Amino acid sequence: MKLLENRIALVTGASRGIGKAVALELAQAGAHVICLARTVGALEELDDEIKSKGGNSTLVPCDIKDFDALDRLGATIYQRWGKLDIFVANAGILGPISPLAHVDVKSFDAVIATNVTANWRFIRSLDPLLTASDAGRAIFISSAAAHKAKAYWGAYAISKAALEVMARTYADEVTNISNTKVMVVNPGPLRTRMRKDAMPGEDPMILRTPEDLAPHVMRLASPEWHQTGKLYDFPTNKVLSFNEPA
Repeated sequence: MKLLENRIALVTGASRGIGKAVALELAQAGAHVICLARTVGALEELDDEIKSKGGNSTLVPCDIKDFDALDRLGATIYQRWGKLDIFVANAGILGPISPLAHVDVKSFDAVIATNVTANWRFIRSLDPLLTASDAGRAIFISSAAAHKAKAYWGAYAISKAALEVMARTYADEVTNISNTKVMVVNPGPLRTRMRKDAMPGEDPMILRTPEDLAPHVMRLASPEWHQTGKLYDFPTNKVLSFNEPA
């Protein structure tokens, strides 16, 4: 049997970049992957690629700021499969690179809604399904920006710091009552569209790719993974404990 045979996975932001690479990796390992993204055409191309490699997927065209749709998705997964084994919370936006005082309200709210609130709504919707799994795995894609206070990156950094605390809180809440393990991932600089938007003058060919990261995310998603509430740092290939504030 393949490593993830008969396991159900949900990957958000699956149409490109990290999400696409992870969805393909999970599917090749035997998981049925629920691929969620806004772009229908890109999702259909992903589905074709998964099928060409012998995998299976379900496509969910959805804006994760449609919070009611996330609730409906949880109910649909329950009706069809009765569980969810793997949740990869990858979808996110960069937002404006700008002084905080110059960020407009609409842009700031969009970053928080996408990077934080949507993932909280996913936790609410998916927790019973992860609990129903014999080895539920929730993986939240973060950023090194969460650990810095770098000028002009405020909206994004704030959202990722909040995401990490939310994931750690969730990990602590479920550690003694279910088999769910929760991990945070720092991908580091990768050859993605978001990185290009953030660093337009950078040579992308010097960067590693989402495909380089994907096997490591699959490892965190496997039933054999038993750590929780920690950070997997891809640049150093280490699992790190979070430092408590002074």
